[in-house]
Amino acid sequence: MHTLAQLRAGELSGITRLDLSCGLTEFPREIFELADTLEVLNLSGNALSSLPDDLHRLTKMRILFCSDNRFTEVPACVGQCAALTMIGFKANRISHVPGAALPPLLRWLILTDNCIESLPNELGERPYLQKLLLAGNRLQALPVSMRQCHRLELIRIAANRLRELPQWLLTLPSLTWLAYAGNPLETEADAAALEATPLIDWSALRLQERLGEGASGVISRALWQRADRSPTPVAVKLYKGEMTSDGSPLHEMNACITAGLHPNLIRVEGRIHGHPDGQQGLVMQLIDPSFRNLAALPSLASCSRDVYSEDCRFSAEVALNIARGIASAAEHLHQQGITHGDLYGHNILLNDQGDCLLGDFGAASFHATTDNPETRALQRIEVRAFGILLGELLARIDSGLSDERRERLQALEQRCCQPDVLARPGFGEVIEVLEKL
Repeated sequence: MHTLAQLRAGELSGITRLDLSCGLTEFPREIFELADTLEVLNLSGNALSSLPDDLHRLTKMRILFCSDNRFTEVPACVGQCAALTMIGFKANRISHVPGAALPPLLRWLILTDNCIESLPNELGERPYLQKLLLAGNRLQALPVSMRQCHRLELIRIAANRLRELPQWLLTLPSLTWLAYAGNPLETEADAAALEATPLIDWSALRLQERLGEGASGVISRALWQRADRSPTPVAVKLYKGEMTSDGSPLHEMNACITAGLHPNLIRVEGRIHGHPDGQQGLVMQLIDPSFRNLAALPSLASCSRDVYSEDCRFSAEVALNIARGIASAAEHLHQQGITHGDLYGHNILLNDQGDCLLGDFGAASFHATTDNPETRALQRIEVRAFGILLGELLARIDSGLSDERRERLQALEQRCCQPDVLARPGFGEVIEVLEKL
């Protein structure tokens, strides 16, 4: 994090990224002195409500973050920034998004946790739009013009006021990751599954070290003391109350429970009861430390694609184990009326043998379990995510794969990713193909 004093003293000359979070109420004009090099401007966590009309003078700025400020609208001057591709205005007070505020090269737009009731038609006129985060607003509809967003791959519209999913949305050729939980349109979580999940009293848990923290909550190792048994090592996830880019953490908890048992899903032992602060949480299977994440989160540059380590390589056997396990888990979820919404390598844990677990239900949504065109489309959108994952695995196989098997896997990848959504195979068919390889 930089300081205003550094900026004013001219100590930041030549930097490509500026991070300022120091209670700003006005845009520091000294930022323009960095125009020759500045590519990323992060003004999140201030008290700003406006930006200067001549913001376009930052001619090399590609990324602008203004989250956690006091904006009531996205400033129109943002749309005049010719090089700008990514905009973040999460957790402001925004109720108005002028069409003029959307720059022509817009690729990634973050408007999570605001007060937006409608979006401008110009959003559908941004041909490079790839990632759109709108969870936690007041949207009742999406602009019909967005049917032209043929590059849109990820959209988060959870926790809004949508009563139906537009049919055109389910036909977008590149749409891959969709989260819509917490809208009136969503099928309810399985009440029977929620009620059947055991309650585990907080007093029976002894928290140990923290294992990790994500947008939706904190995971810790714990010991679970049950009557007449020795303490059982478990993982405890305590959910936060804040809106995440995917949606509400409590929807995630419901999806984890409703998902039920599957060898490639993390087992839920029960719901926490009696937390002193009333916090919601789950007690889950403790994952063996030999498991690791398959990939890292997408970067600012990769946008909607995971980042793999340079040395990430697999034998054909291990890669196929991963593919079969994840396809099986996804088929199981679909049978329960759940789409995962975030089927990515960074949400997969695996060991050296390719045993794998699909985690993180933050973007999960519920749909009807009956077979109808909407259900099939929702499931086939997720099949595209699997196709991308399969391609990433294929690119990293370094042994044990004949040319014939590679061609068959590439053909499956292409079928999963084809632009005609309903022409993609379901996971049942995907599994059949994988089992024959």
